[in-house]
Amino acid sequence: MLMPILQIHSEDMPAYAIVCGDPARAEKISRKLENARELAFSREYRTFVGMYEGVQMAVVSHGVGSPGAAVCFEELIRAGVTTLIRVGTAGSYTADYPAGSVIVSTAAVRTDGLTRQLVPDGFPAVADIDVTSALVTAAREISSSTGEGNTQATKVGVGITVTLDAFFTGVEEIPHRKYKQAGALAAEMEIAALYIVSTLRGARAGAIVAIDGFADSDLAAEYDPHTDAVAKAVEHEIDAALRALAVLARQDQAKY
Repeated sequence: MLMPILQIHSEDMPAYAIVCGDPARAEKISRKLENARELAFSREYRTFVGMYEGVQMAVVSHGVGSPGAAVCFEELIRAGVTTLIRVGTAGSYTADYPAGSVIVSTAAVRTDGLTRQLVPDGFPAVADIDVTSALVTAAREISSSTGEGNTQATKVGVGITVTLDAFFTGVEEIPHRKYKQAGALAAEMEIAALYIVSTLRGARAGAIVAIDGFADSDLAAEYDPHTDAVAKAVEHEIDAALRALAVLARQDQAKY
């Protein structure tokens, strides 16, 4: 069956997928797969499939913001994907996790408009526990291995993230300080949509983000997401997501 927006056929899709915002990042991730091939490039949605550690998986870009990303998640699940991991970037709320850190999102604060049209207020956007556990383990293992010798290890955080619609401010203040005081670690634009759509459709999902700056105005310096530290963190999250999906696939195979 052809998915009308992603322009992919369900018979081509594996059960496991990494999703990311940038089509160029999807292509970058696909280069880590064996026998990778591009299935489609429709609007902001670019789809690759290949093998990693013997597991067939997809890599798909979803663009910026929850509404468009939700379209991607919906069609992937309809096409047969059962496990999704988002890799992306986020702005930190704390100096404990500066640019170059990675954070595994256990849940997302729903400040976006999209999920309010899907579920009632108060319904939580929560990651799948098995996906989260696999991501945390993989991210920490990579950090430990790269921290050997003189190489500085990437900091790995685990906690709640915030999903926003606005990237640039307007006349209304974005209440970053409230989220920070409540204990959220970082802000981005799509994770709540991923968790809500996955919950509604019976899939499981998790997310890991590379910190590329500060969202909190008290900590923010000039925004530059193109530093070596951020690039290293992006590589770290990609490798963690790939490892986590492979582990989850092997666990699934062992059940049957």
